[in-house]
Amino acid sequence: MGLLTYSPGRTRVKICGLRTAADIDAAVTAGVDAVGFVFYPPSARAVTPHIAAQLIARLPAGIDAVGLLVNASDEEYAAIRAVAPITLWQFHGDEAPERCAQIAQNEPWMKAARIGKQFAFDDFSLQYRDADAFLLDALVEGYGGGGVPFDWQGIPQTWASENAPRVVLSGGLNAHNVGEAIARLHPCAVDVSSGVESSKGVKDAALMTQFVQAVRAADAKTSSQ
Repeated sequence: MGLLTYSPGRTRVKICGLRTAADIDAAVTAGVDAVGFVFYPPSARAVTPHIAAQLIARLPAGIDAVGLLVNASDEEYAAIRAVAPITLWQFHGDEAPERCAQIAQNEPWMKAARIGKQFAFDDFSLQYRDADAFLLDALVEGYGGGGVPFDWQGIPQTWASENAPRVVLSGGLNAHNVGEAIARLHPCAVDVSSGVESSKGVKDAALMTQFVQAVRAADAKTSSQ
């Protein structure tokens, strides 16, 4: 079905920063809708295009392979595109809408919003209106996601409702708080990385399973209300 198939009552799940075959197999077993590959060398979770290609080959049909880029050069994204069959692009840098569309080349893409106290939601969604999704993450130093939550209450309820089919919620999610996030925002999807790790950059299969189970439990609770 893929990450951005919006179905009220079923929140899609993406696990980002996978680096090994064991990571991929555990994520698939847990029941994810997408896995993310970080093509940003400073990150502890970065992979090369060739490693990503090998990992994507393990994915069954219907699970998105998401490529996370941060201000990538033409040469960097060309190297990725040459070998890794990415199905959804995720831009975490300062890319303008035109740059995002240029790289995606008619493939789906989403733009990360780094949300601080004065974040202008309407301006952001207007500027990136051609994006297939808006990934909401916390404003932290540096790029690529910091694994810290932001104040979900600061998201205007009207904006959240209008854009729910395109909202992918990220930022410090784990099995303990994802249910609250789903109940409040009803996003199309949720995205987790550090929240399913035993140490920085090291994914934990049990935590992946617990996260997906927490999402499914939140969906069931929402549907029963």
